[in-house]
Amino acid sequence: MDDRKATARWPRWAAYAAGAWSLVYGGLGLYWALGGAGFPFGEGDIPDARAESLLGGATAAGTAPVIAALGFAGAMLALVMARVRLRGAARVAVLATAWLAAWALVALIPDVRIMIAVGYAPIFLVGLPFGWPPVDYFEVGLPWPVLNLIICLGGGLLWTGAALAFQRRTGDSCGGCGRSERRTATWTAPASAARWGRWAAYTAFVVPLFYAVVRWAWALNVPLLFSREDLRWLHESGLVWAGAGLATVAAAGGVLTLGLVHRWGEVWPRWMIGLAGRRVPPALPITLASAVTAVLLSAGMQAVRMTDWTDPAAWLSSPMAYWPIWAVALGVATLAYYLRRRGRCHYCGLV
Repeated sequence: MDDRKATARWPRWAAYAAGAWSLVYGGLGLYWALGGAGFPFGEGDIPDARAESLLGGATAAGTAPVIAALGFAGAMLALVMARVRLRGAARVAVLATAWLAAWALVALIPDVRIMIAVGYAPIFLVGLPFGWPPVDYFEVGLPWPVLNLIICLGGGLLWTGAALAFQRRTGDSCGGCGRSERRTATWTAPASAARWGRWAAYTAFVVPLFYAVVRWAWALNVPLLFSREDLRWLHESGLVWAGAGLATVAAAGGVLTLGLVHRWGEVWPRWMIGLAGRRVPPALPITLASAVTAVLLSAGMQAVRMTDWTDPAAWLSSPMAYWPIWAVALGVATLAYYLRRRGRCHYCGLV
């Protein structure tokens, strides 16, 4: 079956999936409210991370009942979105609530620890046979509070899909592609998307290089934007090399972003043994790039909250201050790639 035809079915189940997630997480909220163990926010979070978390002051007694109420309300809202065709003010209210839920779960509740966990995962896998880095990945990189943030991020992506499907269905657009016979937008044309997508892709390529250069400098014992004392501790603990590995992952991700605007992102290059010359399934780079965009967005919003914007010298020299730009640029480049490669819709027939 054509991968585009298969993936185009998502609008049918998006709201049900978001509702199921909300129902389950609402049940967790009720469990925590009744005294169950494992409350992952605030008082149940890692102490060193509370100050940087949006829910750093949360308590099971005060916050868990709210989680339960919002979860159950979200499940009912998702059912309405899946079964009812709303118009006017009711449509606007439901759509705004759905997009707000998606934004909160993707960008506000998660934080930079998801990006750290994802970025360090390949480093720990490679170093596992050698006992390096000298820390337990699941204890440091992926404890329960961080895994919970990933679950919230996943719920946010489900709500994003539900909101988009509802918006299309109630706006008389094709559920599969979003196009409409009544109106066309020139910026979504493949030629136009290729132009603005190129700017976005190269921006998403350059921004992580700044972060990578800083980390590589630390590995070479150059205290770039860092104190000598802290740099000495990184070298003594061996974590500086994990940081260098993370920088390499970031730089590699930047290079892969260029595939969104070059031919090797559409046809496997010659050095891909067994795949060379074959068509790259659009769903593969779109899914991966969208997931990375979501992770970067959550980290970027934390950077926005934590950066001292009144001190230009501080944020101009901070690699983290540019993460929101990285997230937006990658998201825009991914959208452009999708618009260029979506072709004729299997549902509405529009091109």
